[in-house]
Amino acid sequence: MAAVAGLWLAACGPSQTTLRVSSAGAWQPTADGVAIYITSNGWHSEIVVPRALIPADAIPEAGDFPRASYLSFGWGDAEYFPAPNKTLGKTLRAALMPTASVVHLTGLTLHPQDVFPGKEIIELGISHEGFDRLINHIHASFAREENRHVIPGLYRFSRFYPASGEFHLLNTCNTWTAEGLERAGLPVQVFGTVKVEDLMAQIRQLTAP
Repeated sequence: MAAVAGLWLAACGPSQTTLRVSSAGAWQPTADGVAIYITSNGWHSEIVVPRALIPADAIPEAGDFPRASYLSFGWGDAEYFPAPNKTLGKTLRAALMPTASVVHLTGLTLHPQDVFPGKEIIELGISHEGFDRLINHIHASFAREENRHVIPGLYRFSRFYPASGEFHLLNTCNTWTAEGLERAGLPVQVFGTVKVEDLMAQIRQLTAP
């Protein structure tokens, strides 16, 4: 059990890793493409997209951040992810059994590298068609009910929303990010992508000179 918890913490638990900011590398958006960003804090990944390019009404929750230039989306366990105190009980529950999930939405008024200077941030270029498919993936991740329960996010400029899908050891926040990139047309392997390094190693390879 301890080994399982340790693996899960490496995938979607707090880390003391010193982070760095990556350049865009060789993967540049084409003239008619879209630049998106993948962020990592050493355990959790998120997808950052330019808000102005999101089709109207595709992400209704974007209206909660009227001044944002970029929107950052992450997905995770509904109890563990928002909890200020990550107890062993919460960790084991999230790791050992399928649980409800949440989307973490952050509204950024500045470029993500200016807002999160301590995170690893990689820029990726995708086609407009790929961007639409990515937005569809994000759209489908929200569980939109009549009486939705929205709670404060990790930052004063973010919120947690009920999500679709179940979180478990083999379907983590980083698996969710990989699925979005795969649907966007990037050669990212979803199966086996559990820890954030599983994901970021693939993306670094894409952006290598």
